[in-house]
Amino acid sequence: MPTTLNPYLGFRENAREAMTFYQSVFGGDLALSTFGEFHASEDPAEADKIMHGMLTASNGLVLMGADTPNGMDLATGSSISVSLSGDDEAELRGYWEKLSADGGTVTVPLEPAPWGDIFGMCTDRFGTAWLVNVNNPQAAPAS
Repeated sequence: MPTTLNPYLGFRENAREAMTFYQSVFGGDLALSTFGEFHASEDPAEADKIMHGMLTASNGLVLMGADTPNGMDLATGSSISVSLSGDDEAELRGYWEKLSADGGTVTVPLEPAPWGDIFGMCTDRFGTAWLVNVNNPQAAPAS
């Protein structure tokens, strides 16, 4: 199996809600494991928190996420955005509409970009930043 790189989102205590939301956006199978299932926390209040969540969509997209235990700092040292790109404009616009709705914020509208593709940026209601790029094969630079 080749090495893969998957986004892994960190939450304080709403990973279940967030990962269920992402399943409504991307479809697919969602597997959630709690700290309690693995006896991974001594704090009974954390038993239902998500230790590991993995969403696997039928089109190959994989998104992971978990809650951060109270005894650990929620990572804030790096800024990261999740980027979606491809040729299927209807699919990508559908993702965009769901991610930017219901408490999401549009940073850059999804519209033609100077490089010829359709591009937009938004932050969903859970604070995850998304970049969406619809490829325009006619915009490719001549070689």
